Amino acid sequence: MDNEMSFVVEKPGVQATLQASPRRSMRHLGVPASGAADPLSMALANRLVGNASDECALECPLGMVSLRVLKDAAIAITGASAAVEVGGHAALMHQTLFAKAGETVSIGAPVAGARTYIAVAGGFTADEFLGSGSTCLPAGFGGLGGRALKAGDKLGIHPVSQDMEALSTPANMRQVFSNSHALRCVPGPDEAVVAGWEFQQHITATRRADRTGIEITGNWPRPEQAALKQSAPVFPGTVQLTPSGAAFVLLPDAQTTGGYPHILQVARVDRHLLGQIRPGDRIQFLRRSPEDAARELRDKLEYFRDWLPDLAL
Repeated sequence: MDNEMSFVVEKPGVQATLQASPRRSMRHLGVPASGAADPLSMALANRLVGNASDECALECPLGMVSLRVLKDAAIAITGASAAVEVGGHAALMHQTLFAKAGETVSIGAPVAGARTYIAVAGGFTADEFLGSGSTCLPAGFGGLGGRALKAGDKLGIHPVSQDMEALSTPANMRQVFSNSHALRCVPGPDEAVVAGWEFQQHITATRRADRTGIEITGNWPRPEQAALKQSAPVFPGTVQLTPSGAAFVLLPDAQTTGGYPHILQVARVDRHLLGQIRPGDRIQFLRRSPEDAARELRDKLEYFRDWLPDLAL
């Protein structure tokens, strides 16, 4: 890691981690993808400080993070809507901000959405493992020692060679979060277990949530002999039904195989929204064919192409 540290963590919040690109093509080895739970918000933050979309940034679940600046830096904050201060003064999200040595950057509790992202020009330094600096909490690698940040941690950044231009995210590209989420999905291999799921949905996120997945309750059936199903590959966005009648939506740090029925798969076009679901939020799943889901993903990437030419979801 860079020996010249630029930030000290004063308040680490709830499981704040360093996240970058996901670990691709590793699931056959049992390695979770990791990476940002909301890669679109992280990409928007990185764009404002001149970084690639998947440059290493700080992911802050439920906010409440503060960093003391050791060296002047250009930063940007996006994602879940929260009060932001730099040097004791209110600052705007979705803007390039210039933090001076000695100042404190702080994020309050979000009023909508679950995860806020802090990007810095040059990107945060992190422990690279299998081609990515992303923190994988279950396995304990990547990021800063494979763990969530703690008070007193020092964070380094990569050198920046060019002058920084002040930018603002175009208004039409800013995500708007609420306590209700509509997620496009395709049938999972075990969809028959929940035949008719698309009608009369009453689905709510519970407090059982982290970077591996979110428990969702609703009018799901209780699957018979669900635990006896042979394990099969699962992915971020997989919806699995448990014997209790609750379901789990898997997130980036989730396991690579699972034995519970794989009833639905959140399509890649909306998978970034999973990172912004918080306890008590309502969820509606929208059926799509695989062909429609692929087309809608292409359409979304094209929509952001001029601003985020390297965006991957």
